[in-house]
Amino acid sequence: MTQAVTMKTIERKLQKAGRKHARLYLFCNFTALMIISAYSALMFSPTVQTVFPAGGDSRKQMNGIFVMTLFGCVVFTLYASNLFFRHKSSELGVLMALGASGKKLLPGLLREVLLLSGMSSALGIIAGFPFVWLIWQGFRLFIVDSSEMLLRFGLRCLPASFGFFLVVVGFACLNVWRYIKKTNIMEVIREEHINEPVRELGKWCGPAGIIILFGGAVLGYSAPALWKALFSAYAPSWTSLLYAPVFVGLYMVMLHTVVHGWKNHKKNPYKNIISRSMMKFQGKQTVNNMIIVAILVAGACFGIFYLPTLASNGLAAYAVQPYDYFFHYRADQSVSGEEEIRDLAGEYGLTLKDYTTCEYITVGAGYYAEVPEEDGKHFHVEYRPVGGEAKILSEDAYYALTGEKVDVLPGTYRNVTNRDETSLFTNESARHLTNMVTRKQIETKFAGYLHYDLLSGKDICFVIDNADYEALAEGLTKEWKGNLAGFNIDGKDSYDFADDFYHRFTASFDQSCAYVYYYDRVQKIMKEENGEIYWMDETGEGKLDLQNADSSDFRLSWAYSPSFRILGTNDFLLTMAVFFMMFLFIFIVCLITALVVCYTRCQTIALNNRYIFDDLRKLGASPAFLSKEVRSQCGSVFRMPILAGMSGMYFLYILILYANDDKIVSSEMAALGICLLVLFGIGALSYAIYRAAVKSIGKLLGITG
Repeated sequence: MTQAVTMKTIERKLQKAGRKHARLYLFCNFTALMIISAYSALMFSPTVQTVFPAGGDSRKQMNGIFVMTLFGCVVFTLYASNLFFRHKSSELGVLMALGASGKKLLPGLLREVLLLSGMSSALGIIAGFPFVWLIWQGFRLFIVDSSEMLLRFGLRCLPASFGFFLVVVGFACLNVWRYIKKTNIMEVIREEHINEPVRELGKWCGPAGIIILFGGAVLGYSAPALWKALFSAYAPSWTSLLYAPVFVGLYMVMLHTVVHGWKNHKKNPYKNIISRSMMKFQGKQTVNNMIIVAILVAGACFGIFYLPTLASNGLAAYAVQPYDYFFHYRADQSVSGEEEIRDLAGEYGLTLKDYTTCEYITVGAGYYAEVPEEDGKHFHVEYRPVGGEAKILSEDAYYALTGEKVDVLPGTYRNVTNRDETSLFTNESARHLTNMVTRKQIETKFAGYLHYDLLSGKDICFVIDNADYEALAEGLTKEWKGNLAGFNIDGKDSYDFADDFYHRFTASFDQSCAYVYYYDRVQKIMKEENGEIYWMDETGEGKLDLQNADSSDFRLSWAYSPSFRILGTNDFLLTMAVFFMMFLFIFIVCLITALVVCYTRCQTIALNNRYIFDDLRKLGASPAFLSKEVRSQCGSVFRMPILAGMSGMYFLYILILYANDDKIVSSEMAALGICLLVLFGIGALSYAIYRAAVKSIGKLLGITG
């Protein structure tokens, strides 16, 4: 009995034959949407938004990498859509050849595409939440946990995910319309086998691309500071476009990789000629994918580099500080004295030694300030005699605290900085020091640096002549005076004592001291005297809650936060947990996406060129030969973009560390060494995925050798 064959039956059979391409399309969409959904869910979660300071560098870095990841995923999904429709074109061509019109095919094709793209995208968005939750909970379970690590999701993450969803579905529908509009049936059928070679440039393009890439990184990074210095104006947003040569150089490097490769083929021009030709004839797709991979790997490296840099800088500071316990407080606060601290230490079986204390005063110091012009773009620099807060020690107080005898000439000051002279809290331009109660003012000038890490890093600290100190301190009230204290433990320290003392210390302050270290009381007074509102009072950003003494925001930002060695080293990971988790997640997300793109690209090159491998097999090519061609092809897809992303970001990170303070200190050198080891780890993981891709393609092509 003859079975009637309808157009729908043929259509279903063709769809069944193209399932492997549909699965690949589903996988690409699902992965991209899951990555973006997870990233945006974590980035906009109240957990992260509470800890990451608004306007801070860490938040800017997080947002910048998100934009980069979003760009990579958008391009990846557009590529997946184009690839799917290139394979779909043969199916459409057959149906058109059998008499089906585009108008008749449109509804069924739209249903299929909307189902595939919509379902995969929706599932990806949903999967993003458990994906980030599992990683987060794993971090809490195996690494560190705290009350701040309770992950909460917010609705602010949804616009990014749904916007991406609309891009995926919209582009799929646009492709439907584009392919249905084609009238040349043979062109539609042959679409899958049409090559997309790139324009070949000379072998100079690779080396030139490397120079342009690194030159663009330097130009883009230094442009804002250069603009500011040359034009006395804030750098406009368009200066970010000066990073554009990075992408030009990256394109040239990848183009050279695809067209010429980085090996000299003169001696053996036919070596790997098949894999090189397959790469070259599909050059546009390959180059685009390699650029995406390089960008994503660079983002992953930046995320993971943040961790050793932060850890080495933080822990190195505790390791070299001369006191186990160091703290300061305002004179109007009821903080425990030496005897009370000794009694508390005795309860834990500890004995104090080297207990040292000295007084300080807080005054207004002059400095040069950038004053914005009316246009909001330009500025001029003017000297303000009462500019901002400065902590002042006398020569005797500095000697009592540090054991270093210094002679500061009358009418001068020495600025205390850290041993590497990298502290941002310095002022070399003060010409006046002002008592903020009596408004008595003395003239002064900068006479060089003193080096003591515990007095630098969170506020400006000067040492002045004893007589100048007495004259300046006369008439000051207790809220402008304070005490510095430090001591060591005789023998082994106790974490429980440090924790108890920390909570007693914070509880002894009243709410008038609950502000961040960059809250400037002198600037507040001067603003109010001019009838203006101090910006930190207006925004409320400067206030803290003394009840949240264990939160990372409080410990990192409080103006009177003490430095207890055992507490700092043991709780460092706990304090920085949210920062660590966010940047670790960035690393995981970017690297997974990059490796998925590489793996997918290897699969598609093999699928597109399967007929070549079949022909080679018929001509007598051995499985070993075919396997070698597959390895060569996959190696090019993995090797160069991953190396470019890793080396480019490593160079840029060195540049960033150097530009911060015009030097690279020992703790940063240690961090860079750890970052280098991390790069080897990324390389090993990439190699494992490369081997998996080769094995998978071997099975797909029926290669057993």
